[in-house]
Amino acid sequence: MTVYGYARVSTIGQDLEAQIQQLEQNGASIIYQEKFTGTKTDRPQFNALLSVLEAGDTLMVTKLDRFARSAWQGSKLVNELVERGIKVHILNIGILDNTPASKLIKNIFLAFAEFERDMIVERTQEGKAIAKQQEDFKEGRPKKYNQYQLDEAMKLLETMSFAQVEKEMHHRGTKISMSTLKRESKKRKAEKLAQEF
Repeated sequence: MTVYGYARVSTIGQDLEAQIQQLEQNGASIIYQEKFTGTKTDRPQFNALLSVLEAGDTLMVTKLDRFARSAWQGSKLVNELVERGIKVHILNIGILDNTPASKLIKNIFLAFAEFERDMIVERTQEGKAIAKQQEDFKEGRPKKYNQYQLDEAMKLLETMSFAQVEKEMHHRGTKISMSTLKRESKKRKAEKLAQEF
């Protein structure tokens, strides 16, 4: 029955040491820690910690956002850990386990997390509805190329590899990824086949 701590900072300026001290003062005997920027999303130390946790152990963090990017993601993870018999001690919330009081906290927490997720969905839908009213609205990411450029790339494919065409098109000022080239080539072959039948 080990108490594991997890400390994480997402920017260089944040203080990892303060988190570690808080975890130690509250009884964490083994602490996993990592630093990463907002552009790096993988958390090798956290994943390693999840793999060693066993029933009866406690996972301790100073705040929920240390191991989850949203309340929804956090509540899902807390539920999974509690079901495995692992206590989750979030220092600014409390200990979450299978006791009735803890279940109540967890359910309130889950309700707020769902509310947060629904609000994000609602805002996204409202934003799309407003955007669709614009004359030049196009859903999805804007294309970096047009039909003429795609035709040009397909013609080059007759004598070049996908990698060579990608490089050549980039050299000509058009950024077309290899996956787009492969998808377009496959689509055209399928269309040609369909016309033959």
